[in-house]
Amino acid sequence: MYVWGMDALKQTRNHRGLSQRSLARCAGVSFRALQMIEAGQTDPRLSSLVKIASALGTPDQAVPTELARLISEHPDSAINISRKISLESEASWKLWLFEFVDTFRRCPSEALVASPPIRETSDRIRAMLTSTVEVLCQEASMQAPWWCGGIDALISPWFVTGVENLKATALVESPPHFRKRNIFVLGNFLMRV
Repeated sequence: MYVWGMDALKQTRNHRGLSQRSLARCAGVSFRALQMIEAGQTDPRLSSLVKIASALGTPDQAVPTELARLISEHPDSAINISRKISLESEASWKLWLFEFVDTFRRCPSEALVASPPIRETSDRIRAMLTSTVEVLCQEASMQAPWWCGGIDALISPWFVTGVENLKATALVESPPHFRKRNIFVLGNFLMRV
């Protein structure tokens, strides 16, 4: 199971003001089992997850439906990349973004870009991922997905290189899809050797 799913479980439990003991009692699972599930230390049974979700007020079919959706998504899809970045930290964005770029360029597919970044994705990463998706779709002569149109420009400019001497070059070379979201990269930003 994805660790970020367990984080969501803990957040939902806390939001509802439930202790682990009270949730375990309501769900009919052991306290230790719930502790291990929240900590990502076990591979829980689907039946246990359904019981816990039900005790939190989630419809019984939601867990199997969400699990089927997660299994069907490519691990390097835009949505999964945003999950990985949100889980690990914004500092990991380069690794995961370029995994996505490499995967898409090897085999351009609408499935890789069908779903938008998750809500927890920071504005900077959401704008970066969206601009990247638009550039890759243009390269592949594909229409950019519907969700790209709803991603706004950053309030403050983001010069990705972070090197003061390269800002003027980034202003000139930055592709239009990045520039329109107030992101400035060098012309070779998405190129890999």
